[in-house]
Amino acid sequence: MSARRADVGDIVEDAEGRQAIVTDIRQNATWVLRPRQGPTTAQWDTAEPDSLRVVKSRASRLGEEHDLW
Repeated sequence: MSARRADVGDIVEDAEGRQAIVTDIRQNATWVLRPRQGPTTAQWDTAEPDSLRVVKSRASRLGEEHDLW
């Protein structure tokens, strides 16, 4: 079974071990990332989406938030 490709809103870990949130996917070629914590202006991108490991999907995060209400 292959890993799921990261999508917008997913928490991911990049090849350098940094955790981030995928904020945009541009032309299905560049994944834009921002730090999971800290300044949102410190973003970076990758053209290698298969190097991103999904830590938690957006859907599962939203489900957890919904359970808090």
